[in-house]
Amino acid sequence: MENSKLNRINELARLAKERELSQEELDEREMLRKEYIAEWRRGAEQVLENTYIVTPDGKKRKLQKRV
Repeated sequence: MENSKLNRINELARLAKERELSQEELDEREMLRKEYIAEWRRGAEQVLENTYIVTPDGKKRKLQKRV
């Protein structure tokens, strides 16, 4: 995620502590949060896709995806 978007999320969080956000600001904050979470999940999935379990007998196997 771009730094400018992260900065905007933080700016909206600061504003929310000071005053009530307008509906446009609330919508923008929600959109930015969803984008941030989606990007974080993609990164976490990539890490897990490259994770291997080593069994006690020394064999490696890929981490299985839960259904």
